[in-house]
Order: sequence, then C-alpha cells, then structure tokens
Amino acid sequence: MLWGAMNDRQINAFRQVMRLGSVTAAARALAVSQPAVSRLIGDLESDLGFALFDRRAGKLFPTPEARNFASEVERMFYGLARLERFARDMHNLRQGSLSVATLPMVSFQILPRALSAFLKDHNGLRVTHNVHTSPRVADLVAAGQADLGIAQTAPGRSDVRHLQSWRTDCVVALPVGHPLAGYAQITPQDLKGVAMVALSFQTVTAGYATERFAEAGIAPEIVIESQPSYSACALVAEGLGAAIVDPLTPRQFPPTALCTVPFAPAIPFDLHLLAHADQPLSRPAAAMATTLAETMDATPGVRRLRDVAGAPD
Repeated sequence: MLWGAMNDRQINAFRQVMRLGSVTAAARALAVSQPAVSRLIGDLESDLGFALFDRRAGKLFPTPEARNFASEVERMFYGLARLERFARDMHNLRQGSLSVATLPMVSFQILPRALSAFLKDHNGLRVTHNVHTSPRVADLVAAGQADLGIAQTAPGRSDVRHLQSWRTDCVVALPVGHPLAGYAQITPQDLKGVAMVALSFQTVTAGYATERFAEAGIAPEIVIESQPSYSACALVAEGLGAAIVDPLTPRQFPPTALCTVPFAPAIPFDLHLLAHADQPLSRPAAAMATTLAETMDATPGVRRLRDVAGAPD
C-alpha cells in the first residue's frame, strides 16, 4: 500500500461522488469523463487498500469505510477553506492584530479619529490601544509589545526609530477670567508671582520650562506638580493656577472652564511616531502608520517637524 500515492485528483473525485451521489454528477462537476472519475476512485481504493464503494448494477454504493473516510475528507476541505479565508482576510488587512501605545494627549482625538478611519477599511483586525507616559510608550515599542507608539522621546535613544515627527508649541492654560487671559502671548516675566501648576520634572516639557524661566531670571511660583497634562488642566479649570502644557489637551475642556495663550519664548512639544529599531512593520502596522500620519497632518496646530527616512507614504 502506497499511502503517499493519494493525490488531490483522487480525493476530489471521491468527495464529489460522495457529495453528489453518482459518478455522472461527479464527472460533470469536475469537468472530466465518467471513466476518468471511475479510474480515480479505483486508484484511490488501491492506494488505501480497502473498498470505498460496492458496485451493483453499474452504480456505486458507499461502504461504511467510505463514510468514515468522507468525514475526514470534509474536515480537511473545511480546514483548507478556513485557511484560504484567513489568508484572504490577511491580504485584505481584515485579520490579525495591531497594538498601539500613545501618550495621553494623543488618545483624546487623534488616535480615535485615526482608528475610526482605519477600521472602516480593515474591520476584523483586533486592535489594542494603551495609554502611558512617553518613556513607557517607547519601552513597549522597543520590547515588541506595541507595534506603533506616539510619544516624546529622549535624545539618543537607539532602540526605537522615528517613522515621522511633528511639532506643536506649548501654551499657557489659564482659568477663565484670569488677569493674563487677554494677553497675546505670555512670557516668564508675565508669570512672576503667578501660581503655577507644573508638569512633573521628569517630562520633556518641564525641562524646557525650567530653562525658559532660568534664562529670564524668574523663579516660578509652583503650587502643584501634576502629571499628565489632562490632570494639570483639570487643576487649572478649578482655579488653582496656570499651567504650561501642550496645545491639544486643553481642547478637551469647554471654553467656560479654561482658556489658553501662546507661551514665549516658544517651548516645542514634539511628537514622534515610533516603531521598533530593527523589526519591519507588519502590514496592518504599516497601514495604520500611514493613517496616523494623515490624521496628525490634519490636526490644527500640528506641523511636520521633518521628513524621516522610512516614513510611511
């Protein structure tokens, strides 16, 4: 018995006879002659070493072995069909998983808008979105636990690569009715003696703010240190002080809660679309990177910092 001699044509002929009930119907379905089907069935029986059909009055009647064998054949075809659907869904980006990590300010509008546009064309993908501090976002991408990240990054970090970068300019968030609310811009001198809600000293923004105040010879009146920017803005809305924050987070608050004024000298708030330093992007991640870049480009107050090699089109 040559088990390896079974071939697709034999199995298909057997399957069609079992499904359609006759050699004639099977031959029609396979677009071959009836003798060809009969020969394939005979060859299959010879390879298997047992009869699949009783032949009576020119007709084939399945044996119990044929019915058992047919069950396995159908399971095989079901598995192949399922595999084909899976491959087709992967090709059409409707199968697989995608993990994105962002800092909080991106999670309010930018990421939801990007995902809304992305999943309209790629529904079926399983997406995970986590919100963390910028260092943690970079750590997740570097460890392969997130396909993409949007965060600020410290200089010299080599375990992630920048697919694209954008810049915004920080603003001063103020309680409505604050004496500085009507200014065209606010400088460190204007904030002398003003109660301040400062971001954590570990953040990039806090480092820039410290430099600006030191250059002006002003010691900020910090009453609360808070992180992230949303928390700082919430404290500002309660009248507890002014805060130097990114320009996107205050937009989540109604204009009756707080207002913003540009800060000068400018404090940049740079955002980077991150990927693993060495591993290539999966097809879903590459498509999502393109959508994220388009969404960032369309966000008011956000401008591309520079073109980066390897950035999505």
